[in-house]
Amino acid sequence: MLSGRRLDLLDPTPFDIEIEDIAHGLAFVARWNGQTRGDWPYSVAEHSLLVEQAFGRISADASPQWRLAALLHDAPEYVLGDMISPVKGALGREYGEMDERIALAVHRRFGLPAKIPAIIKKQIKLADQISAWLEAIQIAGFSEAEARGIFKVPKPEYCTDLEIRLRPPAEVRQAYLDRFTMLISAI
Repeated sequence: MLSGRRLDLLDPTPFDIEIEDIAHGLAFVARWNGQTRGDWPYSVAEHSLLVEQAFGRISADASPQWRLAALLHDAPEYVLGDMISPVKGALGREYGEMDERIALAVHRRFGLPAKIPAIIKKQIKLADQISAWLEAIQIAGFSEAEARGIFKVPKPEYCTDLEIRLRPPAEVRQAYLDRFTMLISAI
């Protein structure tokens, strides 16, 4: 990693994890394999910021701990990259286990429980679906009619004023670090 840490993908430890590495990696990983409109790729870091915002809409009284869990929901992608679900499924159990091991190390590193409560996990998943819907219709070329057949349609109140942002990697990396700092200091 750029921090100098050596991350063993098969046996990661919390000591291998640095938020600067996560923010940097996610800021340079493009969602939708870069197949989005705009002058900048839509990064996993930007997506994670949007998911955390959407999570706040779904669960307005959520503690900073759970908002941090929402921000970090795709943290393993800083080293594994972003793959669409059918590819992840095709790679099999080993990919999922590697993702889980990295997520566990990330959670331990930042004081989150190894297992996120089911209700929180469900709300983060819903926030992720809201983001996917917005991404599909705003930047990935899906018509709303086409998206309705593929993605879960979110409640309008969850989407109001949520904005897809396309920014240079350095800018989104800093935004991710700033949000992380705000949340971790509130825990």
